[in-house]
Amino acid sequence: MARKATIRDVSGAANVSVTTISRYLNGSIRLPAETRRRIDEALSTLRYTPNPLARSLSRGRSDTIGLVIPDISNPFFAQLAASVEAAAVARGYGVLLCVTLNHVERELDYIRRIESKHFDGVLFSTNHPDDGRLLDALKDVPSFVLVDEDISGSDMPGVFAENHAGVYAATRHIIEAGHRKIAMLSGPRALMSAEERRQGFREAVAAAGPGCETVAVYDCAYTVEAGEAAAEELLDQHPETTAVFTGSDELFLGMLKTLRRRGIRIGTDLSVVTCDDVEPLALFEPPITSLRQDLPMMGREALDMLIGEITRKPLPRRHIRVPMDLVLRESVRPPRRRKRLVR
Repeated sequence: MARKATIRDVSGAANVSVTTISRYLNGSIRLPAETRRRIDEALSTLRYTPNPLARSLSRGRSDTIGLVIPDISNPFFAQLAASVEAAAVARGYGVLLCVTLNHVERELDYIRRIESKHFDGVLFSTNHPDDGRLLDALKDVPSFVLVDEDISGSDMPGVFAENHAGVYAATRHIIEAGHRKIAMLSGPRALMSAEERRQGFREAVAAAGPGCETVAVYDCAYTVEAGEAAAEELLDQHPETTAVFTGSDELFLGMLKTLRRRGIRIGTDLSVVTCDDVEPLALFEPPITSLRQDLPMMGREALDMLIGEITRKPLPRRHIRVPMDLVLRESVRPPRRRKRLVR
């Protein structure tokens, strides 16, 4: 196998210094036309290709970002990762995926890696309330953008969903179908998305006036197991419930397990709206109405914000809100007189 040409070979063939060749390839020097011609001819003749690692070291950048997410098996985060990857490819960046399993110790480890120059910057998504350790670790950390969830007390730039407005609209849809006894399976207390969604839900019910009631709001993790347990408690304690909003697809799937076990039919016995729309909800029977988060837009906006941080460009906005769309299907129907929701 022929030896691969080095930058020193190009330097000798073009009769210029290695430093000049390096700066020419990086676009950081202006040269006379004749010098450029000799360099280009040497590059072509020798079929020289730059060493990406050496080039990134010389520029002080790796052209790689870290994407920190809690759980790759959760379809929401899998789609978010795919969106970021697609946006990064279009902008000439590589992505190193870092999965924390929603453990703060792993999150802290990835934050420390920024200082070790493993990445140029980090997109960071957590799925639990901060106990203060994340906020403390983020002090003076450069090139860091939050995605989907904020960290209380932080002034980090971030891209988030329009949680309040989205859930307000979804709850109004339930109310306009005639429901007056409505429950919510929410996310964890003190988590931004869950707090904003609870507020939107409660405000929509309050705006409906007398006769419309929030029968229960359950604060629980965004997991299938939590949704199943909360649904059991809801049906035992509030059989008058005619409609439920679930704060994530995972919570909906957990509730669905309970409903099927008890023989309760969605749409017929209980109307449902969920949030995220990353599961194949159109294939359920009946198809499930859902708030859809625009994950491709979230990925693009977050990456562009991070690149601005990396290149030290002023950010036009430090916080971006991505709209949520209510996808109407068939899981919300007018309530009807029926037997109580019991075992």
